[in-house]
Amino acid sequence: MATADVLKPDFAAPRRHFIFTDEHEQLRESISRFVTRELAPHVEEWEEKTFPDSVFARMGELGFLGLDKPTEYGGQGGDYYCSLVLAEELARAQCGGLSMGVAVQTDMTLPPILKFGTEEQKQRWAVPGIAGRAILCLGITEPDAGSDVSGIKTRAVRDGDDWVINGSKTYITNGHRAHAIVLVTKTDPEAGYDGFTLLLVPMDTPGVVREKRLRKLGMHASDTALLAFQGVRVPGSAVLGEVGKGFYHIMWELQGERLIGAAGAVAGAQDVFDRTLRYALERRAFGRAIGHFQVIRHKFAEMATKIETARQMVYTTAWRFANGEYPVREITIAKLYAARIAVEVADECIQIHGGAGYMREYGIERAWRDLRLNRIGAGTDEIMLDVIGRSYGL
Repeated sequence: MATADVLKPDFAAPRRHFIFTDEHEQLRESISRFVTRELAPHVEEWEEKTFPDSVFARMGELGFLGLDKPTEYGGQGGDYYCSLVLAEELARAQCGGLSMGVAVQTDMTLPPILKFGTEEQKQRWAVPGIAGRAILCLGITEPDAGSDVSGIKTRAVRDGDDWVINGSKTYITNGHRAHAIVLVTKTDPEAGYDGFTLLLVPMDTPGVVREKRLRKLGMHASDTALLAFQGVRVPGSAVLGEVGKGFYHIMWELQGERLIGAAGAVAGAQDVFDRTLRYALERRAFGRAIGHFQVIRHKFAEMATKIETARQMVYTTAWRFANGEYPVREITIAKLYAARIAVEVADECIQIHGGAGYMREYGIERAWRDLRLNRIGAGTDEIMLDVIGRSYGL
């Protein structure tokens, strides 16, 4: 074989995993243009004030809130991989709070409404939710119940045909702007995991109190609320799914949330990697670009290895999920690993930038602050480790 015929590595070749088609790549380009033109220019302002409700309306208008949702409810009828594309491309806005606020709508609240809801509930909340006319939030965490979902104290007591709710929720993304909440309540304190029920509660119902806008380390562009429910009365038709099956309904929802979160974490890590690589090729010290020093070159090699490992794990697990499997162990592993490496990468990128990485104008410190939540939200590292360990019968 002639030397000229030997296949040579092409490190600049565009990568495409086998799960993605030409249609997915066209979608990617469309979302990327939207992010670049309509979102990214406003990120600095939104970090100070939170992003406006008009983002939901605009994304609904473009069809981005219902990419994988049924066409009969206004969705685009796409596959699960479309959600991955959206999560990855939103990361290009370099605004974790924006991505999280949108994900609550697309991957945390709409899925259980569409899967467990009545036709009336779908028409009332899923249709306007997909269109961006209604904003939704999810109420799980409480002041005394975070990772331990079974410790939830918010009670819903049957009173005739109605339910009366008392309790509180905290760390609720979209809580100040939402029109409705998918609320996890305890309806039978003696029934263990069979004593939870989901309720779809309009946020303008008397007794719903948006108590406090919480201040956070990162994710500044999203609003996060402390909510109180004081004698809130809702009709029996507010039950989402089956009475007593709320714990199982929400555990199902968490699997999709965790996998999308893992994809977003990988994309966030890739973005901060790319920005830091450009910096390392431009920044000069001791007569040459810092990226050409072995110590820096090896940092990039380590980061690239971790990012690619996490990416392949997420894609392969997504393929199994999209093909009808329910790979909870693999989803949990992907979420744990992607969240961890994203924080590691962001931290290393701060180090490579040196003092500049600690300054706000470069946006690298914001990437670290935003990505750090991935190791807590949708299941802490510790809970993920326990789920994985228990899956082996330990």
